[in-house]
Amino acid sequence: MTGEKKKKKRLNRSILLAKKIIIKDGGSPQGMGEPSVYHAVVVIFLEFFAWGLLTTPVLTVLHETFPQHTFLMNGLIHGVKGLLSFLSAPLIGALSDVWGRKSFLLLTVFFTCAPIPLMKISPWWYFAVISMSGVFAVTFSVIFAYVADITAEHERSTAYGLVSATFAASLVTSPAIGAYLSVMYGDTLVVILATAIALLDICFILVAVPESLPEKMRPASWGAPISWEQADPFASLRKVGQDSTVLLICITVFLSYLPEAGQYSSFFLYLRQVIRFRSETVAAFIAVVGILSIVAQTLVLGILMRSIGNKNTILLGLGFQILQLAWYGFGSQPWMMWAAGAVAAMSSITFPAISAIVSRNADPDQQGVVQGMITGIRGLCNGLGPAFYGFIFYLFHVELTDLDTVDRHISSIIPGPPFLFGACSVLLSLLVALFIPEHSGPGVRPGGYKKYSNGAQGHSHSPPSSGAEGKEPLLDDSCV
Repeated sequence: MTGEKKKKKRLNRSILLAKKIIIKDGGSPQGMGEPSVYHAVVVIFLEFFAWGLLTTPVLTVLHETFPQHTFLMNGLIHGVKGLLSFLSAPLIGALSDVWGRKSFLLLTVFFTCAPIPLMKISPWWYFAVISMSGVFAVTFSVIFAYVADITAEHERSTAYGLVSATFAASLVTSPAIGAYLSVMYGDTLVVILATAIALLDICFILVAVPESLPEKMRPASWGAPISWEQADPFASLRKVGQDSTVLLICITVFLSYLPEAGQYSSFFLYLRQVIRFRSETVAAFIAVVGILSIVAQTLVLGILMRSIGNKNTILLGLGFQILQLAWYGFGSQPWMMWAAGAVAAMSSITFPAISAIVSRNADPDQQGVVQGMITGIRGLCNGLGPAFYGFIFYLFHVELTDLDTVDRHISSIIPGPPFLFGACSVLLSLLVALFIPEHSGPGVRPGGYKKYSNGAQGHSHSPPSSGAEGKEPLLDDSCV
């Protein structure tokens, strides 16, 4: 009995110490000022700016490390990372509801950026750690929970949009800077700079980011048990078939996002090694498509939503996605890639329109669970898509070492077979989307939904209603 009491005392002291790290005495949050969207914006910008710098070095190291079956290995690495992110996101979201956002922001940013210095130390360890880092590579989930804590419901869509625009802005500038520094000073300097920026992000979270849940953290909740229902990544997927409208939307999302997730993981390697883009051209391509995507998701999306409605906007976006995937699949000249990139920017209107129609078809108290279903589908695609693309490249013998000899006939007819398979998948998605009702009104009530007392779980791993997180112009959080 005495030993058990000592263990309990030690546990209580550990809990109090953890609480003091996150919350100052008196309950005021640590950090600079009150919690705000701008804290989240800086965290996202620094993390993805660091990764954006590495766009060119990553492609080089990938090809050098896996000269045989490069596309297949790339797909497997990102596939493992995506699946681990899908499995861990609900648990991390549930834990952050109890322990607070700041500690999990620190955890996710640290593990997401941990592979960066390993690129020059040991490429094999670099790719191994990247795949395993998927367990914690869910920064966006925690960031959107942070934003949900500090914004009113009517402000949330705008706040999510600001975070997503910051993500896009970091990727518009950083690949070009990284490519320039790589040419002028070598990859080692780029890796060192990216590591320094990642460390700056971690220090910013430690010093400047205040906790967004100080009032909700009561001593009784520390160490509170997390139910399996909260941590089960398949819980939301099991509710998909309980409403016909949500089922149609989820099928549409799965069929359209599966090829998109695969494209994110392999497209820059494809441009560099198959289309023979130079490093500077790849960086310029990312910047141009990123800027066009931002314009499409702001100005063009608003006009289309008002003029033709949500459903027709979804159909139009899917049509653009089919066109750009087919263009990528048959295109063999650089100018074709640029033209298809402009079409790809227009296809970025799809997911915001899907998110809007989901919000319209769900009751206010069901927004979190319905959006969580969409997130679950997309998380699954983040794991399956890269592996799907890598496997198709492998089946069609599109290998970098053999491209100019054995497989030249195949590649001259269909340079990018996975993109054509993706176009077929999106075509099926378009056919399913035709049956989505435009105005069915609120009333979606998936069974088995349990509302939690703090209300944050619904946001901790759900996409914004504006579709901001769901449709980044270039990369996904779990596919960097």
